[in-house]
Amino acid sequence: MEEFKHLVVAKFKEGVVVEDLLKGMEKMVSEVDEVKAFEWGQDIESHEMLTQGFTHAFLMTFKSKEDFTAFLGHPKHLEFSGTFSTVIDKIVVLDFPSLLVKPAAVLLKPPT
Repeated sequence: MEEFKHLVVAKFKEGVVVEDLLKGMEKMVSEVDEVKAFEWGQDIESHEMLTQGFTHAFLMTFKSKEDFTAFLGHPKHLEFSGTFSTVIDKIVVLDFPSLLVKPAAVLLKPPT
């Protein structure tokens, strides 16, 4: 079964306290069981010309498209989306089935 990903790339309005928004987002995803994994990052390396002003990326992983669809209608997501949409200057959203090509290396613990 393919996982399903929800990728958001955002540029926030001037003066937005991103840390407060991130706390709200982390709280929301922790309260929605359909979200299998959540990760985010802030761009620190790219040339401004390439980022087009976008500064943050957010990636949620779901077990299936059905779980993603359930997430979209979840009251916690709907509530947070109302807040999130008011602080966005520009946004790109991609929703897609994930095709894993190279899995992450597994770190093995030494025997005790």
